[in-house]
Amino acid sequence: MKRMEEATLIAAACQGDTQAFDQLVRLYQSAIYNVAYRILGDEEAASDATQDAFLSAYKAMGKFRGGSFKGWLLRIVTNTCYDQLRRKKRQPTTSLEAVYLDSAPPWAENEEPEEYALRQELGRIIQRGLSTLPPEQRIALVLSDIQGLSYQEIAEVMGTSLGTVKSRLSRGRAGLRDYLLAQGELLPPRYRLKVEGHA
Repeated sequence: MKRMEEATLIAAACQGDTQAFDQLVRLYQSAIYNVAYRILGDEEAASDATQDAFLSAYKAMGKFRGGSFKGWLLRIVTNTCYDQLRRKKRQPTTSLEAVYLDSAPPWAENEEPEEYALRQELGRIIQRGLSTLPPEQRIALVLSDIQGLSYQEIAEVMGTSLGTVKSRLSRGRAGLRDYLLAQGELLPPRYRLKVEGHA
């Protein structure tokens, strides 16, 4: 969607146009759900967080003051995920493997079944690794390495400084790398990380 069309929808939604807001939901729901799923590691929880985030966004449309609408939505959904993580602090996510398989995307075009299976296994392991990180590091990693946001955009979404974002990313990447290295033989051979001094 062109920027002008998006701006028109946002302006209409700010005036209470529910159809315009519905179009914005359709435009961003996949990205917002993906962020929630990567942060929470649970399909049902991610769906709830996505729904809650869009409901909060709808109620707050009159307060939107311009800038990146996607960034504004990401700030809302990350806050929603924070709330869920706080509520479920001592409750492990259930059946992450089954959830990942259920929510797995279809085979990519021209992808062999074995390639698909390897990609799915890698995805499960990465998701488990993400789930071991503190929420702040996990969110920073998802926004940077999965959503492709800049440091400045992440700082705005997370309401923190550039230095803090860089620190969280550095620690999060180190933590995820350590987790992946510890998995060793569980990783599909082509995705195994090479340790210095070893082939």
